[in-house]
Amino acid sequence: MNAPKTRTLFYKFFSLLSVVRGYNILVLILAQYLASIFIFSPEKSAKHVILDLHLLFIVLATVCVVAAGYIINNFYDVKVDRINRPLKTGLDNFVKQETKLSLYFLLNFIGFIFAFFVSWKAALFFSIYIFAIWFYSHKLKKHPLLGLISATVLTILPFFAIFVYYKNFSKIIFLYAVFLFLVIMIRELIKDLENLKGAIANNYKTFTVTYGENKTKKLSIFLLILSLFPITVLFSFPALSYMRYYFYVALITLVFVGFYLQKATRKNQYRLLHNTLKILLLIGVFCLVFIDTSLLLEKFIDKLN
Repeated sequence: MNAPKTRTLFYKFFSLLSVVRGYNILVLILAQYLASIFIFSPEKSAKHVILDLHLLFIVLATVCVVAAGYIINNFYDVKVDRINRPLKTGLDNFVKQETKLSLYFLLNFIGFIFAFFVSWKAALFFSIYIFAIWFYSHKLKKHPLLGLISATVLTILPFFAIFVYYKNFSKIIFLYAVFLFLVIMIRELIKDLENLKGAIANNYKTFTVTYGENKTKKLSIFLLILSLFPITVLFSFPALSYMRYYFYVALITLVFVGFYLQKATRKNQYRLLHNTLKILLLIGVFCLVFIDTSLLLEKFIDKLN
């Protein structure tokens, strides 16, 4: 008797995880804490950072607002996703659109409250972030250049919240941010190539739809070349420590992406490149612990003590 209800709840749970992209949310939490421990507050112990209540509120605010952003993006992109991602759309539809919208407003409200617990400035920052995500989903993503730039900025903005909280600036942070910005923008361009069919069917003026596949590839390769410069400069910093091996891998990966992109013509090929860059960014999150191995040892010893 209860089996169908249990099955329905199970499907709805995984449908919500799919809509809010639970995997991305977990990676975001991990990235914010690792960046806080090993980049933005190297002089503090790991325990001190993890138990920092204000940092927890910022992370929770980020999670709520980003999850809400995925929901509103899913709401506006439902027609495009039916063409580009039919299987994911089928899973997402287990939850009604009205339920998604209610959850969108609830998550944004909770995110705002968490930010307000930190300060009114944090609440203002997340209020602007909430509006920016909605404006991107509703308007900006339909415009070629603005959509591309705004998608990249919105992706990297949660780390700016951590940066502002710790008020810690260094050349390594700046160069790493430039590298991330360029790679994320390349990924967005390749995603445009991958989703071209759905964009054309729904009259979305993405960069690829407006300027064509050839110019999209040329811009992507130009950005790939630009991304090599921050990597080269980062190699001159001793504090980079073992993370330099990540950037060696990044160099090889970006060269592969550049050559393969020139020959790619099919959706599956673009998906491979898109996923390759996603994995590269994910590995970069885990490699944050190697930026200064002496810090890693110090924090481990501090934990033992």
